[in-house]
Amino acid sequence: MDAQTIIGWNLRRLRVAQGLSQERLALAAGIDRAYVGRVERGSENVTISTLEAMARALAVPVAHLLVEPDGEAERPAPLKAGRKPAH
Repeated sequence: MDAQTIIGWNLRRLRVAQGLSQERLALAAGIDRAYVGRVERGSENVTISTLEAMARALAVPVAHLLVEPDGEAERPAPLKAGRKPAH
């Protein structure tokens, strides 16, 4: 697995685990939502400063975005579509 794919995999896994949409992550990291999508798909070459911004927004060390997933790991599932119900 190449570095871009590993970063995208981990970004999506961590984002979904925290229940964040791409839009919320992008807002917290100060980047464009479409950029987050391209990173998750492994089609964007990410700078270190952008990795740091996304890691801060996810409250994880940058290293967590660089760990190669287990060979048997399933691709992270997306969040359910639609808005969260109002309370």
